[in-house]
Amino acid sequence: MEPDTLPAELILTHPRQSLGNVKLDWTPQPGNYLDFNGKTYAVLERRHRYLLKSGRYRLHKIALYVQSARRPTEKSFIKGRWVVGDANCRFNAHSELIRCAVNPEG
Repeated sequence: MEPDTLPAELILTHPRQSLGNVKLDWTPQPGNYLDFNGKTYAVLERRHRYLLKSGRYRLHKIALYVQSARRPTEKSFIKGRWVVGDANCRFNAHSELIRCAVNPEG
């Protein structure tokens, strides 16, 4: 496992089935969107799986419980995260919470 990738298992909630495994370079939180095999999924829940090795618990992988979703039209994916609004807008705040700001850099 590369140090900056996180192995994750995607589990569809209804009907409950495993969609497969993927290595992620970001940590998805509930409410984030994830593209896998050409489909978009909304992350509902995240559970950590640990492995006991040499007397220490280490993060082995995470289980992401997802549901099928349409690609959000009001969100854009920029620099590894979802931001509200059109990322090409000059006044976009590049935030997950705030849509517009006069000075997005602070």
